[in-house]
Amino acid sequence: MRKALLVVHPTRPEAIDFAKDLILALGKVGITCATNYPGGLPESEGMSVERSEEIAIVLGGDGTILRAAELVLGTNIPILGINLGNVGFLAEINRPSADLLAQSIAAKDYRGESRLLLCHEVHRGGEVIAKGWALNEFTIERSHSQMVQVFVQIDDRPLSRWGCDGVICATPTGSTAYAFSAGGPVLWPEVEAIVVLPLAAHALFSRPMVISPASTVVIDIESPEAMVTADGMRKFPLLAGDRVIITKSNERVEILHVESAVFTDRLVAKFKLPIEGWRGE
Repeated sequence: MRKALLVVHPTRPEAIDFAKDLILALGKVGITCATNYPGGLPESEGMSVERSEEIAIVLGGDGTILRAAELVLGTNIPILGINLGNVGFLAEINRPSADLLAQSIAAKDYRGESRLLLCHEVHRGGEVIAKGWALNEFTIERSHSQMVQVFVQIDDRPLSRWGCDGVICATPTGSTAYAFSAGGPVLWPEVEAIVVLPLAAHALFSRPMVISPASTVVIDIESPEAMVTADGMRKFPLLAGDRVIITKSNERVEILHVESAVFTDRLVAKFKLPIEGWRGE
């Protein structure tokens, strides 16, 4: 019996309704589901992965996909996101019917994109006190109203000292999230690179930078307090003298698409870009 992992947005009734239809449709093609809402009641905590699931199906938006990535990290289980809200960049653009989706999954009629991840270590007093990973971005930012003072180094060489609201280190996946909102560039998912972006820095040079995925970013904290946040969810408090080291992770996450996975189409759909006149409708 084939198995799938079904991750459902816990507060969207349309996600739960579609999940019920999808469980029945998958059962017809010989696929059982483990899900985070047993009995139809949302349960976001305590869900486990057996590693026997061949696919993780996510019903929600990009935020729900980030939650699913926490579950499947290190398992090689790919993620297929079905959009049930605003068009994101990780989920399908259009929602298929439950029967068509089940048939595509049964036939493995989908395409995968391997996504770069970042990892970080927090050093304090010569010891590693925290580690983490991010699919979208790490943000080192102020924890109170005052700006954070940071000293940024890339590849063991000093870059700049900034008084700022924070610093974003983003993957290509995360380039269309927080980094984009802060004025960073859009990177296509297959580009292997890291975006480094200061937030409201009091400095002559505070431009977004695209650096090699082999680079190491070191951020020393020079203000009394700060916070490092991964994907807007996993947080760790920082103190003066802490050092945050960010590099490319050895792990990857695979994002699946049933429809066309051309990123240009997703960009056009997300921002409703005008394309008539040179490309047609």
